[in-house]
Amino acid sequence: MNKALIVDDSKFMRKIIRDTLESGGYEVIDEAENGSDGIESYKKNKPDFVTMDITMGGKDGLKAVQEILEFDPEANVIIVSALNEKTLKMNEPGISPKAFITKPFDKDKFLNTIKSILS
Repeated sequence: MNKALIVDDSKFMRKIIRDTLESGGYEVIDEAENGSDGIESYKKNKPDFVTMDITMGGKDGLKAVQEILEFDPEANVIIVSALNEKTLKMNEPGISPKAFITKPFDKDKFLNTIKSILS
């Protein structure tokens, strides 16, 4: 069973993502509410993939993605954000997620995206 880490400052959104992932057969091994905690959890738990929000207090998602990819260039990071992909600096060095999902998301599309990344 593939293991997931959810990083989002919204407890409600973490629950939606958790419920969606668990219904798709994934195990959520940890949740973090900011980028710093997400990085720490990634290094400790080495999940198969991470869902990462962008706008959070403290260290934001873009900085967290960059640090996770510096630590593990093969990391499967999926950005899940209400922000439009074009408004973000996705082409900056060190920021290359495997996928970008816009909130609110279609649950089947979300799970299919994860499945294709992990296969």
